[in-house]
Amino acid sequence: MAERLIDLGNGFWNIRGDLRIGGLVNVGTQCSLVQLSSGRFLFLDSYGFGTDVARQVMALTEGGRAVEAILNLHPFHTLHCKAMHQMFPQAQLFGSNRHHRKWPDLPWQTDAVESPRVAARFPELRFSLPDGIDYICQNERVHAGSLLAYHPASGSLHVDDTLNVLPVPGLLRRLLRLPRVSFHPTMGQALQDRPGAAQDFRNWALRIADEWRDARTVCAAHSATLPIPPGSFPEHVRQALARVEPALKRAEAKGG
Repeated sequence: MAERLIDLGNGFWNIRGDLRIGGLVNVGTQCSLVQLSSGRFLFLDSYGFGTDVARQVMALTEGGRAVEAILNLHPFHTLHCKAMHQMFPQAQLFGSNRHHRKWPDLPWQTDAVESPRVAARFPELRFSLPDGIDYICQNERVHAGSLLAYHPASGSLHVDDTLNVLPVPGLLRRLLRLPRVSFHPTMGQALQDRPGAAQDFRNWALRIADEWRDARTVCAAHSATLPIPPGSFPEHVRQALARVEPALKRAEAKGG
């Protein structure tokens, strides 16, 4: 997959990037650029994009000077934090506690990216942290937790790992009955070890499905962007929940 900047309208651009596992398999990654009501910009997540995308971004952002903030939403997406800061050194840098630990020399803002104070600063976006699962799991192979960001003006949902989009062509998808939107395969492992965690996760998923029902594009980190008809997001979430239900029931049987 090639790096590219996708204009989703009304001040939201998704940047598709490269991420190679072992230097071979390209699983892809993303960041998004959002224009604020002030005319300035922020990034959702960090990605060290190449020359062509950089040229387009700089043309939009007054050579980068109009980038106000970088919000690193996924605690395990840390590879490009330094590169992003070097490209936009004036931008305020927000991250989770794990970002701070991974890059202690970067000038992080005091407020954690998932805090209500950060959300209140950027009313152009709606943020949601899943209930019932760990945002930063002690098992570093479990990446199901992330902070989701929804941009109502464009109907764009930026999500890392919590929701995945399978980049399967439509005809093949119908023939094989493959899903397009799914929860992360480690969701069962990410559930908090307490009674009611699985039900809290179900309730959260149905709540954002309803609140963000007008979503028109799902931008997922390691897969693709998925255009969806307005009003269809709740059904996508319900189907994704049905597919992860066995893992939730297993967790409940163990006392979760």
